[in-house]
Amino acid sequence: MELNIWQILLESGLVVKFVLLLLVLSSVLSWTIIWQKYRELKTISEANEKFNDFFRKSNSISDIHREANETIDSTMSLMFRRGFDELNKVSEKISNAGKGSIAQYFSEHGVQSLERALKTGYNTANEKMDLRVSLLATIGAITPFVGLFGTVWGIIDAFAGLSQGGGSIEAVAPGIAEALVATAVGLAAAIPAVVFYNLYNNQISRINSQMESFSQDFLNLIERTILIKKDH
Repeated sequence: MELNIWQILLESGLVVKFVLLLLVLSSVLSWTIIWQKYRELKTISEANEKFNDFFRKSNSISDIHREANETIDSTMSLMFRRGFDELNKVSEKISNAGKGSIAQYFSEHGVQSLERALKTGYNTANEKMDLRVSLLATIGAITPFVGLFGTVWGIIDAFAGLSQGGGSIEAVAPGIAEALVATAVGLAAAIPAVVFYNLYNNQISRINSQMESFSQDFLNLIERTILIKKDH
């Protein structure tokens, strides 16, 4: 006798149905996050490439700042804007105090304020990129056990009916089948979540490395365009 899986699921117990519904909802949530993060990280990578190309080709801070305001999806442009804003604040404070030049200030006190501003931009970008990615790890870790719970419950329920007597293994086969389906659905929800969690973590790590390199490039630009003037 051939088993009809859909018929078995329709006739399954309330606990197994609830488990399957929970797993299906988890899978839908997982794929929604996967698609959203795919588009988001793709947009960030393309925007970073565009902005970084402009940054490397230009020596004008004002031109780069204008490009940064236009390339708002770039995490590097976010860091640049934070660094640029801090540079303007320091310059304005020195100008109002009438205490030397900005080049002299950075030569005497270092560029720690710019480094902190860049770090703030770095952290802000990471918060956005990491948003909901950890939820994929949670789904990947929990759903197999939820499916296993449904399987165990279904098997117990099936054999409980058999223990009452008058039954056969053919009679409990549908109950065992519905129970095993819960494990299969749990794995179907967990595997994509784990795969894309690792994939996106690697992408985010690569973007982080690029941002760390950009931080040094920004400070080098400041040194070339501002601090070096002190020696002339």
